[in-house]
Amino acid sequence: MGDTLNVAQYDERPFLKRLGIVVDWLFSLAMVAGAGFALSRYHPFMNYYDKLVLCCAVPVFVVLGWRWKPVRPLMVGIAALSLLAIQIYHGDLTRADNAFFFKYFLSSQSAILWMSALFVFATVFYWIGLISRSPTGAAIGSKMTWAAVLMGFVGLMVRWYESYLIGAAVGHIPISNLYEVFVLFSLITALFYLYYEQHYSTRALGAFVLLVISAAVGFLMWYSVARDAQQIQPLVPALQSWWMKIHVPANFIGYGSFALSAMVAVAYLMKERGMLADRLPALEVLDDVMYKSIAVGFAFFTIATILGALWAAEAWGGYWSWDPKETWALIVWLNYAAWLHMRLMKGLRGAVAAWWALTGLLVTTFAFLGVNMFLPGLHSYGKL
Repeated sequence: MGDTLNVAQYDERPFLKRLGIVVDWLFSLAMVAGAGFALSRYHPFMNYYDKLVLCCAVPVFVVLGWRWKPVRPLMVGIAALSLLAIQIYHGDLTRADNAFFFKYFLSSQSAILWMSALFVFATVFYWIGLISRSPTGAAIGSKMTWAAVLMGFVGLMVRWYESYLIGAAVGHIPISNLYEVFVLFSLITALFYLYYEQHYSTRALGAFVLLVISAAVGFLMWYSVARDAQQIQPLVPALQSWWMKIHVPANFIGYGSFALSAMVAVAYLMKERGMLADRLPALEVLDDVMYKSIAVGFAFFTIATILGALWAAEAWGGYWSWDPKETWALIVWLNYAAWLHMRLMKGLRGAVAAWWALTGLLVTTFAFLGVNMFLPGLHSYGKL
C-alpha cells in the first residue's frame, strides 16, 4: 500500500510541474495581450516614451508573476476593475455621479478611500493576531492588505483616466503631488511587506509595517480634508516630462523599502528587550529582512537619484544645483550607503544596525515630506 502511494505521488509531480509551466505561459500571453490591447486602444494618448515604458513593463511583470505567484490575481484584478471603470465612464466624467456601484466603489476617490480603510483595519487585525497569538486575526489582516493594494492601484489607474477626461492638457500619470505619492508609498510598502510575509512564512511583522502605512493613510486623509488635495490638478511646467514616470516610482520603491526596514528594526529592538519575544521571528530573520529591505531600497534610490540628475539637466540645464531636495536626497543616500558599507565590510548587526535603520526613517521622512513643505526650492510642489 505504501509503495503504491509513493508511486502515485511520484507520478503526480511531473503532471503538476507541467501544469505549472502551462499556467506560467498562459499568464505571459495574457500580459502580452493586455499590453497589445492597451497600445491599440489608447495609443492616441501615448507618446513614444509611454509606449516604450509599457513594452518594457511586460517582461518585468511576467518575471514577477513567475517568481511570485500571488501577485498574478492582483494584476488581473487591477486590470479587470480598471477596465470596468473606464467602460462605465465611457468618456463622460459626469457618469460617476449616476451609477451607485461606481460612485461608491470604483471612482478614484472611492477606491482610494476603500484602500485607506482596509489598511487601517488590516493594522488592527495584525495586532490582534500578534497579541492574542491568533493565526486567524493575522490571516484576516493579510487578506485585507491584499484587498487594500488592489483598491489602491485601481484608484490610481482610474484617476489617471479621469485626468484625461478633464482635459488632454490636464491628463498625467497620478504620481505628481503629495496626495498621489502618499498613495503610491502606501502601496509599494505594502507590496514589499506581503512579499516578505510569504517568503519568510510569518505574519508577525504585519503589525509593525502596517503602522507606518496607516500613518501615511492618516496624513493622506488629513491632507485631503484640509487642502482638498484629492482634486486632480494640471501639472506644473517642471513636471511635464516623461522623466517623472520613471524617476518617481524608483524613488518611492526606495522610500517604501527604507520605511519597511525601520519598522522591522522596531520589531528587532522589542524582541531583543524581551517584548513580544515569543511572538516575533528569530533575530536572525529580522536582521535579514532589515538588510534586504535596505539593500533593495538603496539600489532603487540610487537609480532614482541618477534619473533625477538627468531630468534636472534637461529641465534646468544642470545635473546638480544643491536644491534642498537634492541635498537631502544625498543625505539619505549617504546614510544608507554608510549602513550597507558597515554591514558588508564590518559585519554590522544587532541593536546598532536596528537603531541606525530606525533613525534613517526620520531622515527619509524629512527628505520625503519636510523638504516639500518647509524648504523653498525647485522641488517644492506640496505645501501644508
